[in-house]
Amino acid sequence: MNKNLLVVKDLKGYYRGTFGVVHAVDSVSLNVGEGERVGIAGESGCGKSSFAQLITGTTTPLLHYEGGDVIADGFNIWKIPPETLRKEVKCERLSYVPQAMLNSLNPVRRVREFIADMLKERTGRKHSVDEASKIAAEHFEKLGLDARVLDVYPHELSGGMMQRAIIAISTMASPKLLITDEPTSALDVTSQRRMIELMIDIQRKGIIKSLVCISHDLAALNQLCDRIVIMYAGTFVEEGKADDVINRPLHPYTRALMDSLLPLEPETKDKSLSSIGGVVPDLRNPPPGCRFHPRCEKCMKICTYREPPEIKKKDRVVRCWLYSRGRSK
Repeated sequence: MNKNLLVVKDLKGYYRGTFGVVHAVDSVSLNVGEGERVGIAGESGCGKSSFAQLITGTTTPLLHYEGGDVIADGFNIWKIPPETLRKEVKCERLSYVPQAMLNSLNPVRRVREFIADMLKERTGRKHSVDEASKIAAEHFEKLGLDARVLDVYPHELSGGMMQRAIIAISTMASPKLLITDEPTSALDVTSQRRMIELMIDIQRKGIIKSLVCISHDLAALNQLCDRIVIMYAGTFVEEGKADDVINRPLHPYTRALMDSLLPLEPETKDKSLSSIGGVVPDLRNPPPGCRFHPRCEKCMKICTYREPPEIKKKDRVVRCWLYSRGRSK
């Protein structure tokens, strides 16, 4: 068994403000082994991006770490000094590409100048623009990207090329774990395919060892990932091999999510789509029991007051009372 590069146990993160307390990530656990590509999917607002921020120690001002462990390659992210996190963990052990990646580059500096600044921050040593360009050009060419990208300003790049360039920049230090949030969003089909091929390529070439990709696009995750985790209202509800989760879902929410997507296969082109009834719960006051029960067609009495346990079925994990022998009607 490959060792785990990421171990998340009972992680909690809440937004706190004048609006109250939002339970964005509530007692979530996940292991990512060396060599794995893991996808995390769910509706907008389910907590995917908040989870990504928490496992990298890079949170927005209103999101607060509330408890649990996040261990990345032996470092407990929330229990080490910030300076250790910045110098010894980020970039070298894990790299994070946030959802708003297109805002990551400085609009008034050429890409090579931005990279020179980044190298200085990471190594503590000033690099000339020419030296930074040489280092970056070798890395870009290794990934099949045109080194001429280094000589332009961000606004001169297409959205797809900019996103691929940011992924390349984020992996220059060969981090063991790359975490990406919605890397294929706002891209056309051709650019999405190139992005997926790039992320597979950087692992195949040994630049990274493992990948966590967060996306609402299950079709993209199915092409990219070995394993998929489904998130709903701040909790994980199902986990398993990508093909099993997408084609043989266990949790009623996963089944409803798949039924609401447009099928790509020609033989299912006449399939009717269905929406998921009800509304996403207000996470300032999550419903008791299973958080999906107000919208679930298979809801039983126990679902309304008792949180479902984690149930293992072969190589699948599901949180649903339908699969518990000890359930009561």
